[in-house]
Amino acid sequence: MAKKSVIRVRQIKSGIGYSKDQKATLTGLGFRRLNQTVELEDTPSVRGMVNKVRHLVRIEDAA
Repeated sequence: MAKKSVIRVRQIKSGIGYSKDQKATLTGLGFRRLNQTVELEDTPSVRGMVNKVRHLVRIEDAA
């Protein structure tokens, strides 16, 4: 079985003051607090979600 690629994403800015769909995207990515890092499977849908809130998150080195 092939190893699945993973991306590590950190929330660097709060969702306060942004639209409901951007806040929902942060929640959908698994963020609960500022400066939290989550590891997500590298799929087109996850990349699209990260792209939607790219001003609130930062992609770090993959694990």
